[in-house]
Amino acid sequence: MAGKAASPGTAVLLVTANVGSLFDDPENLQKNWLREFYQVVHVHRPHFLALHCQEFGGKNYEASMSHVDKFVKELLSSDAMKEYNRARVYLDENYKSQEHFTALGSFYFLHESLKNIYQFDFKAKKYKKVTGKEIYSDTLESTPMLEKEKFPQDYFPECKWSRKGFLRTRWCLADCAFDLVNIHLFHDASNLVAWETSPSVYSGIRHKALGYVLDRISDQRFQKASYFVFGDFNFRLDSKSVVETLCTKATMQTVRAADTNEVVKLIFRESDNDRKVMLQLEKKLFDYFNQEVFRDDNGTALLEFDKELSVFKDRLYELDISFPPSYPYSEDCSQGRQYMNTRCPAWCDRVLMSPSAKELVLRSESEEKVVTYDHIGPSVCMGDHKPVFLAFRIAPGAGRRCQRLEGTPGETPP
Repeated sequence: MAGKAASPGTAVLLVTANVGSLFDDPENLQKNWLREFYQVVHVHRPHFLALHCQEFGGKNYEASMSHVDKFVKELLSSDAMKEYNRARVYLDENYKSQEHFTALGSFYFLHESLKNIYQFDFKAKKYKKVTGKEIYSDTLESTPMLEKEKFPQDYFPECKWSRKGFLRTRWCLADCAFDLVNIHLFHDASNLVAWETSPSVYSGIRHKALGYVLDRISDQRFQKASYFVFGDFNFRLDSKSVVETLCTKATMQTVRAADTNEVVKLIFRESDNDRKVMLQLEKKLFDYFNQEVFRDDNGTALLEFDKELSVFKDRLYELDISFPPSYPYSEDCSQGRQYMNTRCPAWCDRVLMSPSAKELVLRSESEEKVVTYDHIGPSVCMGDHKPVFLAFRIAPGAGRRCQRLEGTPGETPP
């Protein structure tokens, strides 16, 4: 039975997961990942479940095709998901297209008890009733049930072949319309460059790309709807401020390349205590001597440096974060709580929402206290990212009513 006993409304579970690691080491990581995922599904028992994946297929999609097929088949046919009798899967498998490939994968599961759910056809501009299980892949550009775009190359010229972009679907659930947007924004290419300015140059690139997505999904082409944007935003802590705080009493040593005089390493040492090394910073190294600072009290002390969302405070809302940074975890199966020393830990993986979507969620919270915003697999190796989820209920009669449902008398496409 979906939904918690005696709770009215429709239970919704939104999950975001950068799953690239799962396809680099499928034998060891996928079983753990699926077990933890199914456990969250079991606890929250949603009527409607959305799973947004980034880096689907890993770094080499072509080599991972068999693992991709196995992963999708497992999700669709596992005993844990047997009560979900309808599903839509959208996989961007067009890996040979530099112009279009995003490596995004969006999964939507509908519980057998859920009646009358519709999905929006962006071409016909009307909702169509969802029946059966269907998988769409390869060239999603021609699929009318979604919108997908890869960000232009000039957004991030450092990366010769970026796979960053977004994938949007629209749903009508409990007579309430909302968009679900799977998103993957640009990463920090160099810790040294990120440290130079506050905010960093990479923060500015993410700001531009996210603004583009928000403008795109709220433009005049379609009737406006509430939206949830969840994915790997690659939001990072303000590096300059973090380093200054962690190394307040340290002295800095600069190491330069002999041939180019370019800075290749920064070493921060305690002023006393035998000049102990506190932090070493390189392009892809962030080696701080005490990882507990990122785990103590779920990293709460570092949230003041999580500033990238503040630019969008009037357009995007997020529940309070009460889980530790979601990235970059060790990919060693025996080190479920350990961070890698490649990047400063950060809350990259998020579930964000529009102001009207916020009202949907908070209305549920005030009536039933059933909203949960958390991560999955806190003590288990889930790859370099921990999945993050939002569980809530859509209260009866909440939200904007759906327009142009399939089968409505007199309905014809425009």
